[in-house]
Amino acid sequence: MLGLYLHIPFCSAICNYCNFNRGLFQPALKERYVTALLTEIARAADGAPADTIFFGGGTPSLLEPAEIATIIRACRIAWALAPDAEITLEANPETVTPERLSGFREAGVNRLSYGVQSFRDDELARLSRLHSSGRAVEAFHMARGAGFDNISLDLMMWLPQQSVSHWLESVDELIELGPDHASMYLLELYPNAPLRDEMARGQWSLAPDDDAAEMYLTGLARMDAAGYVQYEISNVARAGRHSRHNMKYWMDGEWLGFGCGAHSTRAGTRWKNVSSTEDYITATMNGQSIAAEVRALSSQERLEDALFTGLRLNAGLDLAVMNDRYKVDVWSEYGGELQSFADQGILSYDGRSLRLTRAGMLLAHEVMAVFIR
Repeated sequence: MLGLYLHIPFCSAICNYCNFNRGLFQPALKERYVTALLTEIARAADGAPADTIFFGGGTPSLLEPAEIATIIRACRIAWALAPDAEITLEANPETVTPERLSGFREAGVNRLSYGVQSFRDDELARLSRLHSSGRAVEAFHMARGAGFDNISLDLMMWLPQQSVSHWLESVDELIELGPDHASMYLLELYPNAPLRDEMARGQWSLAPDDDAAEMYLTGLARMDAAGYVQYEISNVARAGRHSRHNMKYWMDGEWLGFGCGAHSTRAGTRWKNVSSTEDYITATMNGQSIAAEVRALSSQERLEDALFTGLRLNAGLDLAVMNDRYKVDVWSEYGGELQSFADQGILSYDGRSLRLTRAGMLLAHEVMAVFIR
């Protein structure tokens, strides 16, 4: 079934490390944007089955609960949305109140994803986040009080001036709260990130690579001990609480993206909407094309995508499924180059499946480079 992605590009402030398609919140612009989003949804409607909706951003929790309800209602009209559909809203801790959270829940949102990033105030300040660690804890309890029984928290590791012990403080605080899902990412600094300049001015440094590896492995070990199950390189969950929407990205699924800069993949074709919020609104309301890039994927591109994304999963690649779907014997085709990774304990190959070991997940890019032809 389809996944539906709704991009909400507005933020109260621009974080110094972020490279997503976003801009500062403007109430009037937001209202025009929601109208355009509803127009795009109505035009794309085809009644096909769908079972996930994901509001990503930006900061989707800056929308009013009534606006979220209207968008979800539009999706239900446009597609055959499953009764048990997973409906996720990304939120920042400083944007929520008990009343807003209850409103989001009543609108149909049943999964909340908080961008916490750290439970240390000094680290949050370096990332130019608006919330404090105390506010993140408060927001979590507010969400539970509003009836959310599926909450995900994001944490980032390898932050400027962060030590292994500081990182583990955040991991332990997350475990103490007991979310249903957690995403644990290594910081990636894009070339023009303002954080780079701030690091230079403040003489902030990143821990050595070996410490970053220790953060990743030790953090996941603590999540294991707390009863979470890793199912993807950066994601862990309680039983049955993996992100159903994101699994579509990793399991060669199909999804439709709506809003500025949103990506879609369906029936072997991939496309991206225009990135500019104003250009998106103007083109949509004038009935013009909003697709900035459209590409029919070749069979080799589809295979490579499936190899890249499937190897991110703990379960790895089911080689029989790959052979049936793409008519490729993966080990016969790539095994000569992959054998050294298996010999080093980076890859596990048993004749039926191919997967990264946990230590190997730190070297995923090197392994995946083998698949580029």
